[in-house]
Amino acid sequence: MHTVAVLALDGVVPFDLSAPIDVFGWARLPDGREAYRVRVCSVREEVRAGPFTIRAPYGLELLAEADTIVLPGVEDPPEVLPPGVTEALCAAAANGTRIASVCVGAFLFAATGLLDGLRATTHWFAAPDLAARYPRVTVDPQVLYVDNGQFLTSAGAAAALDMCLHLVRRDHGSAVAAQAARMAVMPLEREGGQAQFIVHDLPPAPAGATMEPLLRWMEEHCDRDLALEEIAARAGMSTRTLNRRFREQTGTTPVRWLHRARVRRAQHLLETTSYSVERIAGQAGFGSPTAFRERFRRVVGTSPQAYRRAFRAG
Repeated sequence: MHTVAVLALDGVVPFDLSAPIDVFGWARLPDGREAYRVRVCSVREEVRAGPFTIRAPYGLELLAEADTIVLPGVEDPPEVLPPGVTEALCAAAANGTRIASVCVGAFLFAATGLLDGLRATTHWFAAPDLAARYPRVTVDPQVLYVDNGQFLTSAGAAAALDMCLHLVRRDHGSAVAAQAARMAVMPLEREGGQAQFIVHDLPPAPAGATMEPLLRWMEEHCDRDLALEEIAARAGMSTRTLNRRFREQTGTTPVRWLHRARVRRAQHLLETTSYSVERIAGQAGFGSPTAFRERFRRVVGTSPQAYRRAFRAG
Protein backbone atom coordinates (compact mmCIF):
# COMPACT_ATOMS: atom_id res chain seq x y z
CA MET A 1 0.00 0.00 0.00
CA HIS A 2 1.18 3.52 -0.86
CA THR A 3 2.11 5.49 2.28
CA VAL A 4 1.42 9.24 2.39
CA ALA A 5 3.19 11.17 5.14
CA VAL A 6 1.66 14.56 5.95
CA LEU A 7 4.26 16.69 7.74
CA ALA A 8 2.56 19.03 10.22
CA LEU A 9 4.77 21.78 11.61
CA ASP A 10 3.76 24.23 14.33
CA GLY A 11 1.17 26.72 13.05
CA VAL A 12 -0.15 24.35 10.38
CA VAL A 13 -3.27 25.59 8.55
CA PRO A 14 -6.11 23.16 9.36
CA PHE A 15 -7.63 22.99 5.87
CA ASP A 16 -4.21 22.59 4.29
CA LEU A 17 -3.78 19.60 6.56
CA SER A 18 -7.20 18.08 5.93
CA ALA A 19 -7.24 18.36 2.12
CA PRO A 20 -4.65 15.62 1.41
CA ILE A 21 -5.88 13.50 4.31
CA ASP A 22 -9.42 13.54 2.92
CA VAL A 23 -8.59 12.92 -0.75
CA PHE A 24 -6.08 10.13 -0.17
CA GLY A 25 -8.25 8.72 2.59
CA TRP A 26 -11.28 8.52 0.27
CA ALA A 27 -9.43 6.75 -2.54
CA ARG A 28 -10.46 3.10 -2.93
CA LEU A 29 -9.13 0.48 -5.34
CA PRO A 30 -11.62 -1.40 -7.57
CA ASP A 31 -11.78 -4.26 -5.04
CA GLY A 32 -12.67 -1.83 -2.25
CA ARG A 33 -9.29 -1.75 -0.52
CA GLU A 34 -7.80 1.53 0.62
CA ALA A 35 -5.42 2.93 -1.98
CA TYR A 36 -3.31 4.89 0.51
CA ARG A 37 -2.14 4.70 4.08
CA VAL A 38 -2.16 8.29 5.40
CA ARG A 39 -0.04 9.21 8.40
CA VAL A 40 0.57 12.56 10.12
CA CYS A 41 4.06 13.21 11.43
CA SER A 42 5.89 16.12 13.04
CA VAL A 43 8.97 17.08 15.00
CA ARG A 44 6.96 16.85 18.22
CA GLU A 45 3.85 15.10 19.46
CA GLU A 46 1.57 18.14 19.76
CA VAL A 47 1.25 20.66 16.93
CA ARG A 48 -0.55 24.00 16.99
CA ALA A 49 -3.16 24.18 14.21
CA GLY A 50 -5.01 27.49 14.33
CA PRO A 51 -7.68 27.40 17.07
CA PHE A 52 -6.74 23.93 18.29
CA THR A 53 -3.84 21.52 18.69
CA ILE A 54 -3.41 18.13 17.07
CA ARG A 55 -1.44 15.06 18.01
CA ALA A 56 1.04 13.74 15.47
CA PRO A 57 1.50 10.01 16.14
CA TYR A 58 4.70 9.76 14.09
CA GLY A 59 8.06 11.50 14.05
CA LEU A 60 10.37 12.48 11.21
CA GLU A 61 11.48 8.87 10.79
CA LEU A 62 8.22 8.27 8.90
CA LEU A 63 9.51 10.43 6.02
CA ALA A 64 12.09 7.76 5.17
CA GLU A 65 9.32 5.16 4.80
CA ALA A 66 6.81 7.26 2.85
CA ASP A 67 6.10 7.03 -0.86
CA THR A 68 4.65 10.55 -0.89
CA ILE A 69 5.27 13.44 1.50
CA VAL A 70 2.84 16.36 1.72
CA LEU A 71 3.87 19.73 3.18
CA PRO A 72 0.81 21.73 4.35
CA GLY A 73 1.08 25.47 4.79
CA VAL A 74 1.79 27.15 8.12
CA GLU A 75 0.63 30.53 9.39
CA ASP A 76 4.09 32.12 9.31
CA PRO A 77 6.50 30.09 7.13
CA PRO A 78 10.00 30.19 8.64
CA GLU A 79 13.07 30.73 6.48
CA VAL A 80 14.92 28.08 8.47
CA LEU A 81 13.04 24.82 9.10
CA PRO A 82 13.05 23.10 12.50
CA PRO A 83 16.11 20.93 13.18
CA GLY A 84 16.16 17.72 11.19
CA VAL A 85 13.36 18.62 8.77
CA THR A 86 15.49 19.76 5.83
CA GLU A 87 17.81 16.79 6.21
CA ALA A 88 14.92 14.32 6.37
CA LEU A 89 13.20 15.81 3.32
CA CYS A 90 16.38 15.93 1.25
CA ALA A 91 17.22 12.35 2.17
CA ALA A 92 13.73 11.23 1.16
CA ALA A 93 14.01 13.15 -2.12
CA ALA A 94 17.36 11.50 -2.85
CA ASN A 95 15.64 8.13 -2.47
CA GLY A 96 13.00 9.12 -5.03
CA THR A 97 10.17 9.96 -2.64
CA ARG A 98 7.49 12.18 -4.16
CA ILE A 99 7.02 15.50 -2.32
CA ALA A 100 4.09 17.89 -2.72
CA SER A 101 3.21 21.17 -1.01
CA VAL A 102 -0.13 22.80 -0.24
CA CYS A 103 -0.56 26.57 -0.57
CA VAL A 104 2.17 28.36 1.42
CA GLY A 105 3.70 25.00 2.18
CA ALA A 106 5.72 25.93 -0.92
CA PHE A 107 7.79 28.17 1.37
CA LEU A 108 8.75 25.14 3.46
CA PHE A 109 9.52 23.20 0.30
CA ALA A 110 11.64 26.02 -1.15
CA ALA A 111 13.54 26.38 2.14
CA THR A 112 15.01 22.90 1.58
CA GLY A 113 16.55 23.97 -1.75
CA LEU A 114 14.75 21.15 -3.54
CA LEU A 115 12.76 23.57 -5.72
CA ASP A 116 15.82 25.48 -6.96
CA GLY A 117 15.71 25.74 -10.73
CA LEU A 118 12.14 24.43 -10.89
CA ARG A 119 8.77 26.00 -11.63
CA ALA A 120 6.43 26.15 -8.65
CA THR A 121 3.22 27.79 -7.49
CA THR A 122 1.56 28.91 -4.29
CA HIS A 123 -1.45 31.01 -3.36
CA TRP A 124 -1.42 34.05 -5.66
CA PHE A 125 -1.40 36.40 -2.66
CA ALA A 126 1.86 34.88 -1.38
CA ALA A 127 3.52 34.40 -4.78
CA PRO A 128 5.48 37.71 -4.84
CA ASP A 129 6.92 36.95 -1.40
CA LEU A 130 7.88 33.42 -2.42
CA ALA A 131 9.62 34.72 -5.54
CA ALA A 132 11.47 37.40 -3.56
CA ARG A 133 12.54 35.05 -0.79
CA TYR A 134 13.61 32.22 -3.12
CA PRO A 135 14.83 33.76 -6.40
CA ARG A 136 16.12 30.40 -7.67
CA VAL A 137 12.53 29.15 -7.84
CA THR A 138 10.46 30.12 -10.89
CA VAL A 139 7.13 31.10 -9.31
CA ASP A 140 4.00 30.84 -11.47
CA PRO A 141 1.04 32.41 -9.62
CA GLN A 142 -1.41 31.74 -12.44
CA VAL A 143 -2.01 27.98 -12.09
CA LEU A 144 -3.72 25.59 -9.70
CA TYR A 145 -0.75 23.27 -9.34
CA VAL A 146 2.60 22.47 -10.92
CA ASP A 147 3.72 18.87 -11.52
CA ASN A 148 7.48 18.52 -11.98
CA GLY A 149 7.29 14.75 -11.74
CA GLN A 150 8.81 14.03 -8.33
CA PHE A 151 8.04 17.46 -6.89
CA LEU A 152 4.62 19.15 -6.97
CA THR A 153 3.26 22.42 -5.61
CA SER A 154 -0.33 23.64 -5.37
CA ALA A 155 -1.98 27.02 -4.99
CA GLY A 156 -4.63 27.63 -2.33
CA ALA A 157 -5.91 24.80 -0.16
CA ALA A 158 -8.80 24.12 -2.56
CA ALA A 159 -6.29 23.67 -5.38
CA ALA A 160 -4.61 21.04 -3.21
CA LEU A 161 -7.70 18.90 -3.74
CA ASP A 162 -7.09 19.15 -7.49
CA MET A 163 -3.43 18.25 -7.06
CA CYS A 164 -4.19 15.28 -4.83
CA LEU A 165 -6.82 13.97 -7.26
CA HIS A 166 -4.24 14.39 -10.03
CA LEU A 167 -1.85 12.21 -8.01
CA VAL A 168 -4.53 9.58 -7.41
CA ARG A 169 -5.17 9.48 -11.14
CA ARG A 170 -1.43 9.18 -11.81
CA ASP A 171 -1.14 6.31 -9.35
CA HIS A 172 -4.34 4.36 -9.91
CA GLY A 173 -6.14 5.68 -13.00
CA SER A 174 -9.16 7.84 -13.69
CA ALA A 175 -11.80 5.49 -12.25
CA VAL A 176 -10.27 5.53 -8.76
CA ALA A 177 -9.69 9.28 -8.95
CA ALA A 178 -13.25 9.90 -10.15
CA GLN A 179 -14.67 8.03 -7.17
CA ALA A 180 -12.49 10.07 -4.79
CA ALA A 181 -13.69 13.24 -6.55
CA ARG A 182 -17.32 12.21 -6.07
CA MET A 183 -16.67 11.71 -2.38
CA ALA A 184 -15.17 15.21 -2.27
CA VAL A 185 -18.18 16.56 -4.22
CA MET A 186 -15.89 18.24 -6.74
CA PRO A 187 -15.09 17.88 -10.44
CA LEU A 188 -12.20 15.69 -11.52
CA GLU A 189 -11.48 17.53 -14.76
CA ARG A 190 -9.89 20.76 -13.46
CA GLU A 191 -6.33 20.72 -14.78
CA GLY A 192 -3.23 22.15 -13.15
CA GLY A 193 -2.84 24.82 -15.81
CA GLN A 194 -6.25 26.35 -15.06
CA ALA A 195 -5.78 29.85 -13.78
CA GLN A 196 -6.14 30.92 -10.20
CA PHE A 197 -8.84 33.59 -10.02
CA ILE A 198 -6.89 36.69 -9.04
CA VAL A 199 -8.15 40.17 -8.27
CA HIS A 200 -5.41 42.21 -9.88
CA ASP A 201 -4.72 45.24 -7.71
CA LEU A 202 -3.67 48.39 -9.47
CA PRO A 203 0.02 49.27 -9.10
CA PRO A 204 -0.07 51.88 -6.31
CA ALA A 205 1.81 55.13 -6.04
CA PRO A 206 3.69 55.85 -2.81
CA ALA A 207 1.74 57.83 -0.23
CA GLY A 208 1.79 61.49 -1.10
CA ALA A 209 3.10 60.87 -4.62
CA THR A 210 2.32 63.53 -7.22
CA MET A 211 0.61 60.92 -9.43
CA GLU A 212 -1.99 60.02 -6.81
CA PRO A 213 -4.72 62.51 -7.97
CA LEU A 214 -4.14 61.49 -11.58
CA LEU A 215 -4.52 57.79 -10.73
CA ARG A 216 -7.85 58.45 -9.04
CA TRP A 217 -9.03 60.40 -12.09
CA MET A 218 -7.90 57.65 -14.46
CA GLU A 219 -9.69 54.98 -12.45
CA GLU A 220 -12.90 57.04 -12.36
CA HIS A 221 -12.76 57.60 -16.13
CA CYS A 222 -11.34 54.27 -17.30
CA ASP A 223 -14.61 53.59 -19.19
CA ARG A 224 -13.61 56.33 -21.63
CA ASP A 225 -11.20 55.98 -24.52
CA LEU A 226 -8.43 57.89 -22.78
CA ALA A 227 -5.56 58.78 -25.08
CA LEU A 228 -2.08 59.26 -23.65
CA GLU A 229 -2.20 62.90 -24.75
CA GLU A 230 -5.36 63.54 -22.72
CA ILE A 231 -3.84 61.90 -19.64
CA ALA A 232 -0.68 64.00 -20.04
CA ALA A 233 -2.75 67.16 -20.43
CA ARG A 234 -4.68 66.31 -17.27
CA ALA A 235 -1.35 65.93 -15.46
CA GLY A 236 -0.02 69.16 -16.96
CA MET A 237 3.06 67.61 -18.54
CA SER A 238 4.32 66.21 -21.82
CA THR A 239 3.69 62.60 -22.75
CA ARG A 240 7.41 61.88 -22.39
CA THR A 241 7.55 63.34 -18.88
CA LEU A 242 4.31 61.59 -17.96
CA ASN A 243 5.67 58.19 -18.98
CA ARG A 244 8.88 58.74 -17.03
CA ARG A 245 7.23 59.97 -13.82
CA PHE A 246 4.44 57.42 -14.04
CA ARG A 247 6.92 54.56 -14.25
CA GLU A 248 9.00 56.02 -11.41
CA GLN A 249 5.99 56.14 -9.10
CA THR A 250 3.98 53.07 -10.12
CA GLY A 251 6.48 50.78 -11.85
CA THR A 252 4.39 50.64 -15.02
CA THR A 253 3.15 52.79 -17.89
CA PRO A 254 -0.11 54.81 -18.01
CA VAL A 255 -1.51 52.52 -20.74
CA ARG A 256 -0.79 49.33 -18.82
CA TRP A 257 -2.16 50.84 -15.61
CA LEU A 258 -5.33 51.78 -17.48
CA HIS A 259 -5.71 48.22 -18.80
CA ARG A 260 -5.52 46.92 -15.22
CA ALA A 261 -8.11 49.46 -14.05
CA ARG A 262 -10.50 48.34 -16.79
CA VAL A 263 -10.03 44.66 -15.99
CA ARG A 264 -10.64 45.32 -12.29
CA ARG A 265 -13.85 47.20 -13.10
CA ALA A 266 -14.92 44.31 -15.33
CA GLN A 267 -14.25 41.83 -12.51
CA HIS A 268 -16.49 43.86 -10.21
CA LEU A 269 -19.30 43.99 -12.77
CA LEU A 270 -19.05 40.26 -13.47
CA GLU A 271 -19.29 39.52 -9.75
CA THR A 272 -22.13 41.88 -8.90
CA THR A 273 -24.36 42.24 -11.98
CA SER A 274 -26.06 40.15 -14.64
CA TYR A 275 -25.00 42.54 -17.40
CA SER A 276 -24.07 40.98 -20.71
CA VAL A 277 -20.43 40.68 -21.71
CA GLU A 278 -21.10 43.29 -24.39
CA ARG A 279 -22.45 45.79 -21.86
CA ILE A 280 -19.58 45.16 -19.44
CA ALA A 281 -17.09 45.63 -22.25
CA GLY A 282 -18.51 49.10 -22.86
CA GLN A 283 -18.79 50.09 -19.19
CA ALA A 284 -15.25 48.94 -18.48
CA GLY A 285 -13.83 50.97 -21.37
CA PHE A 286 -12.92 48.24 -23.85
CA GLY A 287 -13.33 49.05 -27.52
CA SER A 288 -15.26 45.87 -28.30
CA PRO A 289 -16.40 42.62 -26.67
CA THR A 290 -13.64 40.82 -28.54
CA ALA A 291 -10.98 43.15 -27.19
CA PHE A 292 -12.49 42.75 -23.72
CA ARG A 293 -12.41 38.95 -23.85
CA GLU A 294 -8.83 38.89 -25.11
CA ARG A 295 -7.54 41.37 -22.53
CA PHE A 296 -9.48 39.74 -19.68
CA ARG A 297 -8.12 36.28 -20.49
CA ARG A 298 -4.59 37.67 -20.82
CA VAL A 299 -4.69 39.36 -17.40
CA VAL A 300 -6.95 37.06 -15.35
CA GLY A 301 -6.17 33.79 -17.12
CA THR A 302 -9.74 32.73 -17.84
CA SER A 303 -12.79 33.91 -19.79
CA PRO A 304 -15.28 36.48 -18.44
CA GLN A 305 -18.03 33.85 -18.40
CA ALA A 306 -15.92 31.35 -16.46
CA TYR A 307 -14.98 34.07 -13.97
CA ARG A 308 -18.66 34.99 -13.53
CA ARG A 309 -19.68 31.37 -12.95
CA ALA A 310 -17.05 31.07 -10.22
CA PHE A 311 -17.63 34.37 -8.44
CA ARG A 312 -21.12 35.70 -9.16
CA ALA A 313 -22.82 36.32 -5.83
CA GLY A 314 -26.15 34.65 -5.13
